[in-house]
Amino acid sequence: MKLVFAGTPAFAATHLSALIDHGYDIAAVYTQPDRAAGRGKKLQASPVKALATKHRLPVMQPASLKDPDAQAALAALEPDLMIVVAYGLLLPQAVLDIPRLGCINVHASLLPRWRGAAPIERSLLAGDSETGVTIMQMDVGLDTGDMLYRLSTPLSELDDRQQLEDRLATLGCQALIHTLTNFEALRARAQKQDNTLSTYARKLDKAESLIDWQASVADIARTIRAGVGRQPAYSFLDGERLRLLRASATLSGPPAQVAPGTILPSPDRRCLSIACTDGTLQVTELQMAGKNPVAVRDIMNSRPALFAAGKQFTSDAPDETR
Repeated sequence: MKLVFAGTPAFAATHLSALIDHGYDIAAVYTQPDRAAGRGKKLQASPVKALATKHRLPVMQPASLKDPDAQAALAALEPDLMIVVAYGLLLPQAVLDIPRLGCINVHASLLPRWRGAAPIERSLLAGDSETGVTIMQMDVGLDTGDMLYRLSTPLSELDDRQQLEDRLATLGCQALIHTLTNFEALRARAQKQDNTLSTYARKLDKAESLIDWQASVADIARTIRAGVGRQPAYSFLDGERLRLLRASATLSGPPAQVAPGTILPSPDRRCLSIACTDGTLQVTELQMAGKNPVAVRDIMNSRPALFAAGKQFTSDAPDETR
């Protein structure tokens, strides 16, 4: 079976690595064009391109697959199957029709729940008890194709975005190899998605990472866990912007007269206790603007006045930072 692989981030590169390790015939690797990144804004290759280059696989980086020349180049490869994992570009019907067996996608949710760009973050924010990966035969809809195979994993209140992404990447590789090994049988009994059960996983925007101290402590903790590694949760303290990177929720409420966001006295300097409407948030790692992430126990020793009991986090940026 001659494959074409399409993907861009590290999550996708893990799947490409699994295909390489299992000896599949990969005619070409598609990934998004190099992007400017870092303080120097230098062009950087995607993780998928870096891996493909290391293994001397042909790399294709069209700006769009709607372009007739790009479609002709794909058709010239005469692929049997195209595998798509977090590629980031739309595949028009003309592209879906090129491979003999069509195109399949590895999606990081249990479809039809969380169709769209950010299924991992949305499952965490929603407090789902379970998620997983779905191998889907692609159509022109948004993650609406028939399901070939699914694997699930439980979600706990300790999982964060990076941990969950790593676990789903492992599951995705297992599901992908199983699907390729049993492709004809799985395709013969593919399941239609129940559209009445679908939910939409829109991409997170920056505003969602600003902590709302009027929210429940569970929701605030989920905001922090969903932002780890990509869209960190943040708040303001004495006019300084801080990212909250690691935290847990306890339902033991603070005194009734304490406003949400207020730092509480704590004998344990390993965590920062912050009052919430219905409990207490225990923060163990944070990041000051322009600084590296740091354990709370270390920053409380170096900046004790900033984190003194009675100080209050706020969702309002000072005028100069707006």
